[in-house]
Amino acid sequence: MGAVHSHAAGGASVNGGATTTVLGATLVAYALYTLIAPPFRVAAAQERWLSPLVGLITGVIAGATGVFVIPAVPYMQALGLEKDDLVQALGMSSTTSTIALALALTSHQAWQVDQLALSALAAVPALIGMWAGQILRRAVSPAAFRRWFLIMLALLGTEMLLRGMT
Repeated sequence: MGAVHSHAAGGASVNGGATTTVLGATLVAYALYTLIAPPFRVAAAQERWLSPLVGLITGVIAGATGVFVIPAVPYMQALGLEKDDLVQALGMSSTTSTIALALALTSHQAWQVDQLALSALAAVPALIGMWAGQILRRAVSPAAFRRWFLIMLALLGTEMLLRGMT
């Protein structure tokens, strides 16, 4: 999940450091706010029109940065999904976004075949992490899961914020 440093999927030049800094700050602010504030909920009646809008905004941000977190993760949490449903929804969203980004990068000749082996190799620890995460998710309460999810999101945002400022 890194920022695009030369060209976004649409071909426009993107300042990777600034984009990473802003996105990191957004993740930290969201995670800390959500840890402290009462949960925000989206009413079922609002889902019909809000879901496509959140999807569009997430797609624009993902196309510019390669990061699929904002606003999809806060929105899915606001839907009040149970932890297993939330993880499944996030996985489906990430998979769909990854495929869309790969297609966009390919169509703009920004994806290179020689990077495929390294990407495939990077998938191994990710799959191990997913397996370990499933075991951990079954072992913790929903409240602990939510708290640790937000703490990890804040840590990811902090790392992005610091990386973007260097």
